[in-house]
Amino acid sequence: MREVAVVSAGMTPFGELWRHSLRDLFVDASLEALRHARADTVDAVYVGNMSGGQFVGQEHLGPLLADHLGIRGVPITRVESACASGGVALRSAFLDVASGMSDLVLAVGVEKMNDGGDVTNVLATAADQENEVYHGITFPGLYAMIARAHMAQHGTTLEDLAAVSVKNHRHGALNPRAQYRQEVTLEQVMASSLVADPLRLLHCSPVSDGAAAVLLCPLERAQEFTDRPVEIRASGLATSSMALAERRDPAFLDAVSLSANRAYHMAGLGPADIDVAEVHDCFSIAEICVLEALCFTEQGRGGEAARTGETALGGRLPVNPSGGLKSKGHPVGATGIAQVIEIFEQLRGEAGERQVQDAAVGLTQNMGGSGGSSVVHIFERV
Repeated sequence: MREVAVVSAGMTPFGELWRHSLRDLFVDASLEALRHARADTVDAVYVGNMSGGQFVGQEHLGPLLADHLGIRGVPITRVESACASGGVALRSAFLDVASGMSDLVLAVGVEKMNDGGDVTNVLATAADQENEVYHGITFPGLYAMIARAHMAQHGTTLEDLAAVSVKNHRHGALNPRAQYRQEVTLEQVMASSLVADPLRLLHCSPVSDGAAAVLLCPLERAQEFTDRPVEIRASGLATSSMALAERRDPAFLDAVSLSANRAYHMAGLGPADIDVAEVHDCFSIAEICVLEALCFTEQGRGGEAARTGETALGGRLPVNPSGGLKSKGHPVGATGIAQVIEIFEQLRGEAGERQVQDAAVGLTQNMGGSGGSSVVHIFERV
């Protein structure tokens, strides 16, 4: 396999983007990535999109998006893995370049969630329809059960959950593309509306529109497009039971652990080698569980990490300096690529007020459903 680099990136703001269609968002992010690399075409495109058919009534995205980007004839493959669609699109693009099949490949994520689809019902398609959704469960309900299991096993507190939201909003306030660029206090989180006990509104990521794109090529050709490439050292993908009740331990995300172990093995690195990470905090409890599954903390200690400052900017391992899904926003198909862009900018020293000092190795973790799928990538500054 060839070594692969990320050489440029493009991203729209995240939020309620009423004046932009799904195709507009895709084109804006893709053109920005191509412009930065001074490239006018590509060999292939992989598009992460969870549910264009239900959110905006549009399937068959490949030819539509190729046409509107002005690259008619180029192969475009839509990739779906629920909220991990963007991360799996990146993995697909990485494998295409690594295999030698293509040289210049775009990995794009896009979602338009605010144009009329029933968001709760659409997102519920990422859960087990017969065993969970039929009986009335929603994703806040599933993650509330994960939170209750974690609290019962490890003594995690409501303050621990709230500390994740406070930390990520503090980071997101520094991100000009974030949907919610304002800090929140512990008291505000604890007093926000109850959604699914114990989760409150400010424990939950928002409904978002947006797109993000990165351009990949063989590392040996990277200098043609940038003087600061970032190498993709590893990619790990894993699945678990869709239904939460079928897992041995609902408080432990086994797909995250397996995908991380595969990525660590491929890179020849371990958790201690990571300088900065972007992880899937669709709910505050998710970040806590992911930290444990990635072996960034011992199992049961994830709840302390945000509260003690370990995962804040300036801490031992900054997590979600972008603001995470909680503050930056969560247009589900685009989230995985947006995580990559944050790490790309961090390793190039371009993150501004969010910059992690001397960051050389970064990690992204993107998750589908309640942990039914997980993809982990490891990046290194060249």
